[in-house]
Amino acid sequence: MKVCIIGNGGREHALAWKLHHSPSVTDVYVVPGNAGMRTVATIVKLDWTERRTLLAWLLEQEIDLVVIGPELPLVEGLSDAIRSVGIPVFGPSQQASRLEGSKSFAKELMRRYKVPTAEYVVCQDVDTGKRIIHQWGVPIVLKKDGLSGGKGVTICETFTEAEQVLEEIFSSSEQCVVIEEYMQGKELSFLSFVDGTHVLPMLGARDHKRLLDRDAGPNTGGMGAYAPVPELNDTLEQDIVETIVKPIVKAMAKEGHPYVGCLYTGLMLTDKGPKVVEFNARFGDPETQVLLPLLHSDLGLIMYATATGRLEGMALEWSPQYASCVILASEGYPYQPLIGRNITGDIYTMDSVSMVFHSGTSYKEERFVTQGGRVLGVVGLGDTLEESLDNTYARVRTIGFEGQQYRADIGASSIGFCIHAKYRKNSID
Repeated sequence: MKVCIIGNGGREHALAWKLHHSPSVTDVYVVPGNAGMRTVATIVKLDWTERRTLLAWLLEQEIDLVVIGPELPLVEGLSDAIRSVGIPVFGPSQQASRLEGSKSFAKELMRRYKVPTAEYVVCQDVDTGKRIIHQWGVPIVLKKDGLSGGKGVTICETFTEAEQVLEEIFSSSEQCVVIEEYMQGKELSFLSFVDGTHVLPMLGARDHKRLLDRDAGPNTGGMGAYAPVPELNDTLEQDIVETIVKPIVKAMAKEGHPYVGCLYTGLMLTDKGPKVVEFNARFGDPETQVLLPLLHSDLGLIMYATATGRLEGMALEWSPQYASCVILASEGYPYQPLIGRNITGDIYTMDSVSMVFHSGTSYKEERFVTQGGRVLGVVGLGDTLEESLDNTYARVRTIGFEGQQYRADIGASSIGFCIHAKYRKNSID
């Protein structure tokens, strides 16, 4: 089977790496890809926004399956265009992608179908928003309605901050803002393969969104992750599937837009049970980088079954190990990352202990340089979470570039903040 991946980040590198090792897959292509993927895939320098050119190339190469990695192509309807020429696609339609593309749509759908989530109000103007904020009190959560690269959510601790954030969101051309109650608990990333009807859940993972140690600083696209999550036992998994994932899949089908692809359910494990924080219409980044190294099943086979509505009866096999990922980010990220800086160290080796997935790199004059905010995802494996973290941070210490930032407390929520001091060297303060 020939598979083409759309995207150029760390998630897509992990997908390409796993599909390269899938028995059902003969060839892996990535559009547009990045230089770090060249050992596991053929890099095709096409622009996915040039649809006619892309569709012609897919047909010419007789591609059997297209996997769309990022959210923007999905929200802009690329999956519909590719399906229209008869090629199966792993990724939801434009209408189904509204689960991620519009937070107000997702919240209203959850309300109609009684899927547990935080209380909310959709607000269309600043004055109404300020009134609601003062009625509800702080802390309070403000969310941009549209895509924001994982950086559109702000937890406001004071009224002054909330009013300022509200004004900034509306000044950035957003038509509405979702105002949510602040939920307390532990977050969980719960990803599932969905073929429009059937749900095949993956291991639980935990992302670390904030830039700085101890969950300080601004939200980012993700600074690290680990899997599995100790809190996710069989009972909790069944509860999540039966009360949240299956109902939302049935809701999308009932609305006339069956969901096909990876459904990312961001959850808060509250004292009243799991509640939805958000849905994403694709694999998470960096959750993908810790889930796929633990997957023993043939990813190509699972993805093709998902895209063609044949998931029923299939199962996933997982390694008993743990995986953790630390993101190495550029100076200035997440605001104005400084790029073009030489990367030193081992960013090639992929073995049973650790591996590196490229996100924001380019290859110039026979060396890799930084090309984005999140540069590399360093992954370690181990029989325990702490062993996987030891392997991850040992690999991190072999890599360097000017202004490098990373968190030293990935996994602290599960094994204690003692690891913060252990991994602090060379991390950001």
